[in-house]
Amino acid sequence: MRQITENIYAVGIVDWNVRKFHGNTYITKKGATYNSYLITGKEPVLIDVVHKGFEEEFLSNISEIIDPKEIKHIVLNHLEPDHSGSLEYVAEMCPNAKFYATAKLKEGASKYYKLNIEINTVKTGNSFNTGDYTFKFIEVPMIHWPDSMMTYCPEKKILFSNDAFGQHITSNKLFDDEIDRADLFKEAKKYYANILWALGSIIQRKLTELAAMNLEIEMIAPSHGMIWRKEISGIMELYMQWAQNKTENKAVIVYETMWGSTEIMAKEILKGLTSKAIDAKLFDIASTDFGELAYEMLEAKTFIIGSSTHDNEMLPYIAGFLYFLKGLKPQKRTAFAFGSYGWAGGAVKDIVETLKSSGIEVIGQTDAKFKPDSSELKKCFDAGVMLAEKLN
Repeated sequence: MRQITENIYAVGIVDWNVRKFHGNTYITKKGATYNSYLITGKEPVLIDVVHKGFEEEFLSNISEIIDPKEIKHIVLNHLEPDHSGSLEYVAEMCPNAKFYATAKLKEGASKYYKLNIEINTVKTGNSFNTGDYTFKFIEVPMIHWPDSMMTYCPEKKILFSNDAFGQHITSNKLFDDEIDRADLFKEAKKYYANILWALGSIIQRKLTELAAMNLEIEMIAPSHGMIWRKEISGIMELYMQWAQNKTENKAVIVYETMWGSTEIMAKEILKGLTSKAIDAKLFDIASTDFGELAYEMLEAKTFIIGSSTHDNEMLPYIAGFLYFLKGLKPQKRTAFAFGSYGWAGGAVKDIVETLKSSGIEVIGQTDAKFKPDSSELKKCFDAGVMLAEKLN
């Protein structure tokens, strides 16, 4: 528990040990937080609850400030279990509270949980007042679930932003200016790349709507990570850039190799890019988590994808990654496919088809039989040069 400002406390959970999020694709090397906010006063308010398994710690955090039975209002910004998992327990511990959520959340909660409570459904423009503070609701469907909303307190000038502007990072600190700035923005970018990349057009529209509301915002309190109080304009500007799919002249090479031939090709393409001073990075998918690659690819203009052929198809890790990438819906990107084969090919064809079905423009491809010879290596180097020239 820590005080954010007068009458407002962070009462959520710091999960130092969690290493997997959203299944196995997002590796949270720095853990995660399940943020919840308590507002005291005439009618105490709780903004969001926490993941299942942390009920007793959560109750203890609240009890350091008030008796949970004193809570009069509980706002549920999002249904996903890392946000709502303790809802049944909280409903029992806070018998005098009114609950507020979108209609979609109410519908989903009835499937997730056994609840003996009435959830008041709200829409953008609805609000309630406690005698001290006002809480206004802003629906943000598909950022990143249909039920999602934000809550704004004008008296405190705080936007409780749900998943937007979050980061998976743990600290005994609370605010953005209390930890390393580079580390903070890296985790914010990784969070966007993995959770929100596919939703760019929706995010653009919602950011525009928020700007038109002329909200005075002195803090953004997300459901994960640090509270923004210094870098508010900075993170909002970055969100708009990412949502618009703005890219830099960077290339990312991702490959999977069976006996090393495809790796040799990948390194030769990298040499070609490097000869033209292009910022490029190379990753073996077998030893790199998908979440880290999403972070690296978010602002890269060109994706270079390679695989050895096995049973006339690409290898399984690169196949899984390409379907993961397809789900992120990258736009305004170009790509190049490469790979090696023995008796018959197939991997490069698979890569090209998958990239095209993802809306990515494929601007070239090359392959090599068994171990690439000097002429095949030259094709790889020349491909790197060609890609560099197109980037420039």
